[in-house]
Amino acid sequence: MKSGFVNIFGKPNAGKSTLLNALVGEKLAIVSHKVQTTRHRIKAIVTEEGYQIIFSDTPGIIEPRYKLHEKMMQAVKSSLEDADVALLMVDAREEPEESAAIFASLKLKVPALIVLNKADVVIDADLKKLEEFFKQQPYCKEVITISALKKKGVDTLLQTILGYLPEGAPFYEGDNLSDLPTKFFVSELIREKIFHLYGDEIPYHATVLVQEFTEKTTLIKIAAEIIVQRDTQKGIILGEGGSMIKKLGTESRKEIEAFLGSKVFLDLFVKIRPKWRDNEMQLKEYGY
Repeated sequence: MKSGFVNIFGKPNAGKSTLLNALVGEKLAIVSHKVQTTRHRIKAIVTEEGYQIIFSDTPGIIEPRYKLHEKMMQAVKSSLEDADVALLMVDAREEPEESAAIFASLKLKVPALIVLNKADVVIDADLKKLEEFFKQQPYCKEVITISALKKKGVDTLLQTILGYLPEGAPFYEGDNLSDLPTKFFVSELIREKIFHLYGDEIPYHATVLVQEFTEKTTLIKIAAEIIVQRDTQKGIILGEGGSMIKKLGTESRKEIEAFLGSKVFLDLFVKIRPKWRDNEMQLKEYGY
């Protein structure tokens, strides 16, 4: 039996969350084209005959500007400490030097696989150059090219991971896909819709807190607060005549129903909490 922690690192928007979902075969991590979508470390448990892998999606590595960013980088640090194998993700369309410098700064003590993502949109000659570049880096064990979005190369990546995974008993019993509570994933699905529906500013100033999660006979009743920093942001979330929050509620409910496999009644409220991203107590309340 092989068992261990395989943690995914990289710059924002390298495709870490898309890869996690592809490896697990379920949507556990929210995805958007905007940077810094992932704020938490999200563990996903894959148990098959002969192995158990606990994958971790981590926030994109950035220079912290707020306490929220510091919390995000602490999630990266904790993932460095318990990793058995590190997946270092690179957007194959970008110049490699910045990613290479970040990976070197991690000072990894475990086998590291370079994962060149979005390989389907890069010509073979450029991919070859990238492979040669990363093979020369002292932390790199192997280079694997994939398209996480199209699930190309993911099986090869999985087989390569198994070659580096230590032997040992499973860490988790049962068939749970994650060690995080259902409420967490519900709040993340709402936050994902905020990233999709609103402009550049709003998603970074907003978070979501599920206040009620009640399972009734025919449906699940959920009440969630959308936290923003200013009154103007509340107005944008609501939209003219409440049009935008209605759209947000409808789209979020559909995603949550698909995730839970149950009918959902969803109530959304907007609360203003000035400078919550720099408030230690509020960050703890919101799960950071």
